[in-house]
Amino acid sequence: MNELLLMCTIAGRSAAIPALRVQSVLEIDTVTPIPGTPDYVCGITPLRSQALTVIDCSLALGFDQPSNSPERRAAVIEHDGHTYALLVDAAEDVAQATSDPVAIPGGLGEGWQRAAIGMVETESGPVVLVDVETIIAGPPALAA
Repeated sequence: MNELLLMCTIAGRSAAIPALRVQSVLEIDTVTPIPGTPDYVCGITPLRSQALTVIDCSLALGFDQPSNSPERRAAVIEHDGHTYALLVDAAEDVAQATSDPVAIPGGLGEGWQRAAIGMVETESGPVVLVDVETIIAGPPALAA
C-alpha cells in the first residue's frame, strides 16, 4: 500500500485519514450549534460560500470526552454530496502508508474496532486508519 495519509490525533491516539478524501485542513473559529442534533455533531461552520457540518471525531467514536484541540483543527471531507469538517485533536502532516491495513488490537476499544479500516505502518510508526463514513455516522446507538 502506497496511499498518502493525513496524520492526525483522535482521542489521544495516532490516527490517519486517507489523504485522497481530504479537501483541506482548517482551523475552525466559530461553530454554530444546530438544535436537535446528536452530541457528536458540534454544529456548522462557514468555509468560503458553504456551510460545513462539524463532527467531533472523539464523540463520534463513542468516547465521553470531546476533542481537546486548542487549535480546533479539522479535516474537510465530502461524502454523499455533503461537506464535513472532522474535528481532530491535532492534524500533523501527510505521510505514506508503508504496509497494507491489518486488524487492530482488541484492546483499543469498541469505537476504534468499529471505525478502523485497520492499522497501517508509516515512517513514524503504526497508526489507525480511519473510515470517514463510520465517523460521520456516529456511535452505533445514534446511527440507528
